[in-house]
Amino acid sequence: MKFIKSLAVASAMCALSLAGTSIASANSYERIIESGKIRISTDLAIPPSGMLDAELKPIGSDVETAKLLAEDWGLELEFIETTGATRIPNLQTDKADIVISTLSVTPQRAEVIDFSKPYAGLQSVIGAPAAAQIAGWDDIRGKTVTVTRGTTQDTELTAMAAERGFNIARYDDDATMVTAAVTGQAEMVATSATIVQQIGERNKDLAYEPKFTIRVFDLAIGVRKGEPELLEKLNEWVSANLKNGKLNDIYQKYHGTPLPAEILQ
Repeated sequence: MKFIKSLAVASAMCALSLAGTSIASANSYERIIESGKIRISTDLAIPPSGMLDAELKPIGSDVETAKLLAEDWGLELEFIETTGATRIPNLQTDKADIVISTLSVTPQRAEVIDFSKPYAGLQSVIGAPAAAQIAGWDDIRGKTVTVTRGTTQDTELTAMAAERGFNIARYDDDATMVTAAVTGQAEMVATSATIVQQIGERNKDLAYEPKFTIRVFDLAIGVRKGEPELLEKLNEWVSANLKNGKLNDIYQKYHGTPLPAEILQ
């Protein structure tokens, strides 16, 4: 009898706990609106998506996207600084309400967070000095590819490194990864085409350039699981600002090219 009673109490407590979690998640959008502030996790060390200007103010395509969202929703914006590796943990630990930080949509990430519809695109490439004879995967066998920890490139290349016979060197953020490439410490990098271009501009002798494309990824806003209203509102916002051209203008301003046609459809 005591066992049955204890089991009943435990079951009731579990049900209440789950109900509370569900209610809290379902009301996240309302909570954000009522608080008058939205906390957005953005990497400010990954130009041109996120960076600091001469006055140490955040700028970049993701920064302007976050500002546009906050403005449209009539909210104060609080940036939660992050690195590639801490973007999803910031959501899971409730340090941030959403993530706008070159977060590409992958099946692995979709298991732990939800994604809005894509607001931008990312061309992921292998980049190396112009003199390097690299045209495909066979050419990097036995070599070391440098990545930023926790990024899509890290995840994807780690899964294929043993089979394709290359090694991986990891840095904790894009700034240190870029420095390694600019100073010649990195043999090659796996990152966005935009960052490879920036590396080339910072060291004209090495003249880093994209060698071949790994994949083109959709970039979306990251949301905690179980927040349907917030996700729906974000999807509506993305659709509206793709249609009115504002998101394309932001991307073109910082990346020098329009959004991929697939994103604009």
